[in-house]
Amino acid sequence: MPLLPNLGLIRARPVDPAYRFLFEPEPAGEAMVVDCETTGLDRRKDDIVSIAAIPLRDNRIFTSQRFVATIRPGAQMNPAAIKVHGLREADVRGGHTMGDVLPRLLPFLGSRPLVGYYLEFDIAMLNKHVRTLLGFRLPNRCIEISELYYERKYSHAPPQTEIDLTFAAMLKDLKLPLIDQHDAYSDALMTAIAFITLRDLKARGSRIPRERSGEFGTW
Repeated sequence: MPLLPNLGLIRARPVDPAYRFLFEPEPAGEAMVVDCETTGLDRRKDDIVSIAAIPLRDNRIFTSQRFVATIRPGAQMNPAAIKVHGLREADVRGGHTMGDVLPRLLPFLGSRPLVGYYLEFDIAMLNKHVRTLLGFRLPNRCIEISELYYERKYSHAPPQTEIDLTFAAMLKDLKLPLIDQHDAYSDALMTAIAFITLRDLKARGSRIPRERSGEFGTW
């Protein structure tokens, strides 16, 4: 199920008129794929080091209109995170702060639904800065593609079925190429392609085959 904004927090204080566009109706047929790389996985202590957003209109991906930024984080880089995304302290030292980036990012996102893979974490990291700037969380509707993938493959699976929701497994099932992962733009692009593919499968009523447990064949 798509994640919904916390309306109680949104009403906590008056909306800055400069950001009322966030509450406009969703543009028909549009969405925005979002991906963040971070200093680590602790939502309270870690911070964003890079962000990418790619607009979608109907079944088209507009990479030429993408938003990509390297961020100078307010937290120390975790060595384990460096191994994942390859960004070192020296690589992000010259980046912008989130305070600089948000006034450009938020108009780019607008009121479009946000699409991502395990998007809840990325949005939580963004919301730490959005709350500081505006006093509320992003009000955008969120669409989690691992849920779309689960629905197409596992929604009718028997109770003992082994479920694999990894990004690599999803791309393999969708017959999509696995390009460099853990770069914000590359991850956002792969997510965009997967989202359009999953949405097409649902529109056609097609399901992703599953291997039967302990025997040959697929369901």
